[in-house]
Amino acid sequence: AHLKPEHLPAFAHVSSDPRAQHYSQLVETRAAGCTNRTRVRNQRYAALRALQKEGEYFSEEQMRMREPLLYEQYIGQFLTDEEVLERSQEAMLDGAQEGQAGGGGSCGLANLLLNSYQERLIQNRLQEEQDREDGAQEEDEDDEDDGVQQRGWEPTAEEKALLREEFISQMHQRFLDGKDKDFNYSEVDDNPDYDNLDIVSRDAEDKYFDEDDDEDEEEEEEEEIEKDDDEENMAQ
Repeated sequence: AHLKPEHLPAFAHVSSDPRAQHYSQLVETRAAGCTNRTRVRNQRYAALRALQKEGEYFSEEQMRMREPLLYEQYIGQFLTDEEVLERSQEAMLDGAQEGQAGGGGSCGLANLLLNSYQERLIQNRLQEEQDREDGAQEEDEDDEDDGVQQRGWEPTAEEKALLREEFISQMHQRFLDGKDKDFNYSEVDDNPDYDNLDIVSRDAEDKYFDEDDDEDEEEEEEEEIEKDDDEENMAQ
């Protein structure tokens, strides 16, 4: 269990033994599997960063659509009526703006209707998931007695922020674990473009240090100029 591929040459003198061949293959297969899992998770992490920066996939509304019950447990149930209304108005405004960008009021109306339809889908899915969870909790008396969700508990603003961070963290972890059912992971796992995460990081670091070097050079030039001025004044 502790052997690695680099240890196998030490058993070259028994390489003709079928048992040695069998265990050597196990060692190499296990190492290849670990390497592949690490590569896939690194690629997914690179994709996660790209989606955070460039798209709406990890916006609060999109995450709510994918996991309405999880959102409700961590964020939705603690929203005030004003915040719920504000969220609805923002969705309607986004639909109207998309319609204007698309070139017409009819398109804007279509987007508003689509947002309304999506909201109904979210609510229906939320109810289905809530029903399933309630049924599971009825079979577990401990969960029912302890009350994971404390009725009537109102978190502070700081606690709400922590709950929001936990929700986002769980959504990120679901993505890395390959649990987003509607996401095509083959576009990430088989995409060599996401192998350059370390290169991108190094490029950013190099740029940062290059800027520091430029600043140091400018400071040295200024010091030399000041030194020359001082020497000239002393000579005069």
